[in-house]
Amino acid sequence: MLTYSFENIGDESLYEHLYRCIRADILAGRLQAGEKLPSKRALARQLGISVITVEGAYGQLVAEGYCQSVPKKGFFVAKLTSLPLRSVPAEKKPAEKSLPQKKYLADFTANSLPPADFPFKTWTHLLRQVMAGQAENLLKRSPGMGILSLRETIAAHLRSFRGLDVSAGQIVIGAGTEYLYGLLVQLLGREKCFGVENPGFDKIRKVYQQHGVRCVPVAMDEQGIIPAELLEKHVDVLHISPSHHFPTGCITPISRRYELLGWASAAEGRYIIEDDYDSEFRLTGRPIPTMMGIDVSGRVIYMNTFSKTLTPTIRISYMVLPEKLVQVFQQQLGFYNCTVSNFEQYTLARFIKDGHFEKHINRMRNCYRKRREALLQAMKDGELFARADIIERGSGLHFLLRFHTEKDDKALQAELEAKGIRMRPLRDYYAGEAEDAAHIFVLNYSGLSADPEVIHLAVARLADCLS
Repeated sequence: MLTYSFENIGDESLYEHLYRCIRADILAGRLQAGEKLPSKRALARQLGISVITVEGAYGQLVAEGYCQSVPKKGFFVAKLTSLPLRSVPAEKKPAEKSLPQKKYLADFTANSLPPADFPFKTWTHLLRQVMAGQAENLLKRSPGMGILSLRETIAAHLRSFRGLDVSAGQIVIGAGTEYLYGLLVQLLGREKCFGVENPGFDKIRKVYQQHGVRCVPVAMDEQGIIPAELLEKHVDVLHISPSHHFPTGCITPISRRYELLGWASAAEGRYIIEDDYDSEFRLTGRPIPTMMGIDVSGRVIYMNTFSKTLTPTIRISYMVLPEKLVQVFQQQLGFYNCTVSNFEQYTLARFIKDGHFEKHINRMRNCYRKRREALLQAMKDGELFARADIIERGSGLHFLLRFHTEKDDKALQAELEAKGIRMRPLRDYYAGEAEDAAHIFVLNYSGLSADPEVIHLAVARLADCLS
């Protein structure tokens, strides 16, 4: 006799609950293969539910192959010889609640744009215009490399802002740089050895490893990647951020850049992936010229993202391929569809073309400069510089602090977190031993509140942990 409770089933329909209960009994072996189920009317009468409810549950079980319907005989449990019997809870478990994220007074690891700084009004206005004026284009399938108007707009932006003379045909749009890394692995070959900066952004190394390629950390000095290391570790593809390295902030000088270009051109199949992730936010002087701009052998792949300039939730990144790789990309990977929606692509194209992007960058550069000055002034007022040295290169939205303390980095990190201050030690970004990285922490101020009281309180708590 089948007996099930219909109490506390939440939003689940009666037929779906009954279906789950019977399925659980079948998978647990309580209902054997070939066993006949009660008729629809008999089970409805027994459970006090409608015949339609039973009919719906039986119909779903038959559709999924758990039961068989034999004309004029009824419903029978099917043989599940290819599936191991397992215990399945009859009652639906309540939905798992997402754990609340801890709120910090100051999160110096965050690199997202504060909501108040995003141009919601302008973006919404442009999106409405795009939906009203380009409805037909919005519903067309996007080319694999991205819609042409956005790629043309990015090419024009790179020409004026970064001095890169590239065509729209060289640009590939993708939903985040991680997706583009995967495309490059497929394009350049999984047999290649990928080299990444050490220290460096740990996610890059993890992404390459998950794509099944050999990925090795390459040591750095004050000028960036050490060329001799590339030969020692047999690197074929080098991923670097020469204009502003994360997390040390160092800038690769022109002499070292030519050394790396020489390494790339010395053997067939070598390439450099130039990650220009935050070039728009150099707060002093002109932007550092790109490596792709001085590359004459077609060995540099330029990569950038709008996650830093707009928001990480707008998953739009792009890469610029050397001309000799464009046709290879189209032949090997041209079957992929673009992973960014047309709505966002057309809106971003308008946002850049109408001058809103440049205005936004200028405004955010001023905001970040003021935020940085307020933070440094609070550190000076709070006498933090008596307990720490600042290490910065005048570029990007983070700098390093070397603390005058004997405390272990992990212990200090936990103590800071207990006071609502989130920071990561520099040694977290190393693969292997972290020489000379003790007591140095990375301070990213892009997501810091602009409220002077919050800034001063955060600095006071930071100093208190060092006293």
